[in-house]
Amino acid sequence: MEKQLEKSRAQGGTVWKNQKQLRSGYTTGSCAAAAAKAAAYMLLSDQVVTQVSLLTPKGITLYLDIEQIEKGPERICCAVQKDSGDDPDITDGIYVFAEVRKTECSSLVLDGGEGVGRVTKKGLQQEIGEAAINRVPRKMILEAVEEQREQFGYSGGLEILISIPEGRKLASRTFNPRLGIEGGISVLGTSGIVEPMSEKALTDTIYLEMKVLKENGHDWCYVVPGNYGSDFLTETLKYDGSLAVKCSNYIGETIDDAVSLGMKGILLIGHVGKLIKLAAGVMNTHSRQADCRMEVLASHAAMAGASAADVKKIMGCITTTEALDFLKERKLLSPVMETVIQRIEYHLKQRAGDSLKIGAVVFSKEDGILGKTKETPELLEQIRREKV
Repeated sequence: MEKQLEKSRAQGGTVWKNQKQLRSGYTTGSCAAAAAKAAAYMLLSDQVVTQVSLLTPKGITLYLDIEQIEKGPERICCAVQKDSGDDPDITDGIYVFAEVRKTECSSLVLDGGEGVGRVTKKGLQQEIGEAAINRVPRKMILEAVEEQREQFGYSGGLEILISIPEGRKLASRTFNPRLGIEGGISVLGTSGIVEPMSEKALTDTIYLEMKVLKENGHDWCYVVPGNYGSDFLTETLKYDGSLAVKCSNYIGETIDDAVSLGMKGILLIGHVGKLIKLAAGVMNTHSRQADCRMEVLASHAAMAGASAADVKKIMGCITTTEALDFLKERKLLSPVMETVIQRIEYHLKQRAGDSLKIGAVVFSKEDGILGKTKETPELLEQIRREKV
């Protein structure tokens, strides 16, 4: 089985990251579809199967083991274990269960059970109250079961229940609570395959989080790169964290999302260690993409009258905290941050265009707010008017 899996994965292309070849995995959607296919087969054939094949939307055929088979009157339940490959996915190793039972109607009915979240807000692929089984996995599950009905000439109805027992516990470590998905995780996957270290999965989540805000009546919001920004927003500034979208390092993509969704304005609040890079037009702030922190501070210090020796000293700093402390010693911090903020504002507006108001608040843990762009007061007022 392992050789068959590795062969099928290879058909999707080799994935390399940081000079290493990485192994692909398969989604919770693929697990659910394979388990449902196996359960339907065993229910309609009265034969046990321990492995099924599944053609994913990406065109890769998976051969997945079927485990924890339970038979009952007019029902079968079984599971497939999730394998995320070399992607750091919190769902790696969990079991996705499908129960299929006969019903008196003639249709297929799909729902979520234990550990599968329920939608409570607009903006997602499902209506409020429905199980958080996304469109592509839903289609995969129903098609897999319908294939078995046709194979065995069964015209009766079948009810399919997807459960993920560990889902409720894992949900708090996902974006689901922020998206209005309660009680568990989502059944996900657009290709059926998990690409290792997938940046697209993260940017898709950022888009979805903002889309939920928009479709629930919010045209203005905060954007924070991570926990530093989130904590500063709520604990220091006392602003409403439920109106904040976490963008990680993907500031440029988040701005693009805001424009495409028709948001009216966003206010970026972040630590100087990340947002300083915006002054150089760097919109992906991960250190792998660019690390221009000292170059920005040194060049702006030079513009503020720093000596060549001071510029050299700044360039030798390891952290922004060290560099900011040195600028304070030289009484250069204020003029440096003034021009840094001007450049941040310029590059943000260049990326956002005319349809989106945008601003930024830059802070450090030691000094609090270091600077903010001109439209920050207006953006703050607009966001404060938003009602959650």
